[in-house]
Amino acid sequence: MERIADALKEAGAYLTAHPDEASYTDSVARATIEDGLRARVVGTNGEELTTDMPASVGGAATAPSPGWFLRAAEAACVATLVAMRAAQLGLDPGRVTVEVDSQSDDRGILGLDDGVAAGPLTTRVAVEFATASADPADLRALAEWAIDHCPVVDAVRRSIPMSVDVTVSP
Repeated sequence: MERIADALKEAGAYLTAHPDEASYTDSVARATIEDGLRARVVGTNGEELTTDMPASVGGAATAPSPGWFLRAAEAACVATLVAMRAAQLGLDPGRVTVEVDSQSDDRGILGLDDGVAAGPLTTRVAVEFATASADPADLRALAEWAIDHCPVVDAVRRSIPMSVDVTVSP
């Protein structure tokens, strides 16, 4: 935890001294349909994942759906921020487990009812601390801080501008 706390302190000091370097363009994720509804996603630094859709909508269910990866990203981000903040505060959170689930209505994704959102209608984040030595009130505050500062959760909760570029190649 000390290594994490030191790295965060150094990063914070640097960005405080150089605020113009705090803003940047995130790395690209590029998805290509491989077969049916199976998509391969690659990043600029060799990151890679594969998604597929359930058989009920024409997929082969060979990989998790993109929606599952969204929930996985939220869970991993919150867990990571719990660990980061605990290191900054010198708290022992013990074993941290984060679960994210959501409620959806498939009429939205299938375009059957324009009044139904295509994405999740609600999301639940559950944070569990096991074998922690810290005070339960401190752990609750830690979890709430992590959720409030998680960029993935923030992107889901907050309306953000989106630009769309469409190119048609011969």
